[in-house]
Amino acid sequence: MKVVGVGCGPGMLTEAAIAAIRDADLIYGSERAIERAAAHIRTDCVTEVISDYRALRHLPESAVLLSTGDPMLAGLGSLGGEVIPGISSYQYACAKLGVPMTKTAIVNAHAKDYETAFGEICFEIERGKTVFIIADPGFVPALLAERLTEQSLKCRIALCERLGYPDERIALGDTGAPPAPQSDLFVVMAGGF
Repeated sequence: MKVVGVGCGPGMLTEAAIAAIRDADLIYGSERAIERAAAHIRTDCVTEVISDYRALRHLPESAVLLSTGDPMLAGLGSLGGEVIPGISSYQYACAKLGVPMTKTAIVNAHAKDYETAFGEICFEIERGKTVFIIADPGFVPALLAERLTEQSLKCRIALCERLGYPDERIALGDTGAPPAPQSDLFVVMAGGF
């Protein structure tokens, strides 16, 4: 099986990803991932929307599994097989905000206990890192700002929504006035950037 990252938004496929998609006879992916790759999927390729994520470990060896963003950034790369990266929201947000990746830490707050994630974020900011936070629609930047303030960690907060899409939005704030999401597809950066 090949796990192919389709990037964080339109136009974020690598040439290697495009080649793997064009060569595929069988593709699995979420509706969003398939939509991003659609221009490169052959008409004779069997394309299946994922209905059971637990069954993905049992896909045929010839299958191409599309993963939004980069498969190794909280994606499907952990399933094994050959991994072909895509341009991730992490890479894109760092570039847009001018934050060197070497000065960052990544915290996955997607489908996790937020209190645990807030603790990890505070720890990394105390170490001087700018934290890239993989968020889900339930993540509330204002609650993060409260937790940071309680820990006397005043810093900047960037809300990066729909990265790479035509309606992309990057809102800047800080712990005193954190930006609020306007969509359910976003990541957050917090720290001294």
